[in-house]
Amino acid sequence: MATTRTHATAHRARHHTAALSAVGVLILLAGAFLPIMDFFITNVALPSIDSSLHASAASLQLVIAGYGVAYAALLVLGGRLGDRYGRHRLFLAALVGFVLASLACGLAPGVGVLIGARIVQGATAALLVPQVLATFHHTLDGERKARALALYGATSGIAAVVGQLVGGLLVSADIAGTSWRPIFLVNVPIGLVVLLVAARIVPATRSEHPVGIDLPGTVLFAATLVALLVPLTEGHSLGWPWWTWLLLALAVVLGAVTHTVEKRAERRGEVPLLPPSLLRLPSMSRGLVMVLAFSIGFGAFMFVFALTVQDGLHADALHGGLAILPMALLFFAGSVLAPRLISRFGRAAMSAGAVLQLAGLAWLVAVFLTDWPHVSLWAMAAPLALAGAGQSMLFAGLFRSVLADVPAHLGGIGSGTLITLQQSGLALGVATLGTLYIGLAPHGGSHAFAAVEYVHMGIVALLAVGVAALPRFTKPASDIPVAEA
Repeated sequence: MATTRTHATAHRARHHTAALSAVGVLILLAGAFLPIMDFFITNVALPSIDSSLHASAASLQLVIAGYGVAYAALLVLGGRLGDRYGRHRLFLAALVGFVLASLACGLAPGVGVLIGARIVQGATAALLVPQVLATFHHTLDGERKARALALYGATSGIAAVVGQLVGGLLVSADIAGTSWRPIFLVNVPIGLVVLLVAARIVPATRSEHPVGIDLPGTVLFAATLVALLVPLTEGHSLGWPWWTWLLLALAVVLGAVTHTVEKRAERRGEVPLLPPSLLRLPSMSRGLVMVLAFSIGFGAFMFVFALTVQDGLHADALHGGLAILPMALLFFAGSVLAPRLISRFGRAAMSAGAVLQLAGLAWLVAVFLTDWPHVSLWAMAAPLALAGAGQSMLFAGLFRSVLADVPAHLGGIGSGTLITLQQSGLALGVATLGTLYIGLAPHGGSHAFAAVEYVHMGIVALLAVGVAALPRFTKPASDIPVAEA
């Protein structure tokens, strides 16, 4: 009965809300595309940022990881603020903040200002992105909703690889001698167009029964991420001073305190940021570990590949961006086909995708070790395409499987937890395996890349086997809950 009333309430809410037009869907997707792309667009610009601002290797990692930590820590909070104060209002406010932070990044006079602006950019992105899925969920029905969610999935996946391609094009263009700065400044005109159109055509929605904001949980989770990632990012270049070990120990303590606080909040009948009862569901407990592992490997790959091509092979930013194009094309194609293949073949399709990705990565490492330092774009194209096709299948299946056991009324919280762990993994991959690469690169770029990819391949191999522990796919894709939190 409770579930029936929940669905009835949701239906009435959609009935009294203006429908979202096709243009509105595209505008919201554009709003989501910019923040997702911005995690990766910086990768190909790192050598240019280094030469322009004289940044250390650790500072360059913080340019990436600082954005990712702020994004991960505030995603669920962003969803809950939208539920409480209105998704349309928060989308517009967050977009204004994102545009201003992008302007600050593009005009940054030093690397410290750039890192600070990137953290603000990540925080505003975390407030913006959850409003897109929640608006889809509350303004669309049936086939239109399923199509919008599929487009969102393709958008979020392709933004990662397109980010490096667009970044390469903009840095190489060196518009008016601005070098890397247009990768951030381009967000300003695009963001303003999205802002003006969204203000007029996107309907306003909010939750009739918004979940409370878990401020202690949010602060503790953010502090845990910072205490973990700062020493992992800075430790190597600074020679691992005492405070890095102190922060790592503090991260363990903060993690335990976060778990205790969240458990007590749930016992009091509150809905914490990361509900322990939800995390105990088989699909969540197993699937989230796999999503975290996948994201660590993927984030590290995108970071070290960009540095290897530009610093190791001495390619310019344009060729660094073009190098990733085969992966982008096959990732997009795979994202389109993945839902149908997974519905038909289930976990076997995910294992097959992992095997394809593993084969592509092994092939790419062989090319680098054999042809170095004369590796051509054509030599990298086929292995990158194979890896892109495989990881799109694994990516889509993991996201779907994590939410398989989540009750419909907790779908938003489950999705928010999933995206939070994904973003945390991306930042963690840059901080850990990125540090490994930077430490080994002076002794040979190809071997440094290979060392990171051996770890990455080990992760993918474990995922190929581990998917057997995930629940079977028995629900059609349209039944899977989507993010509201």
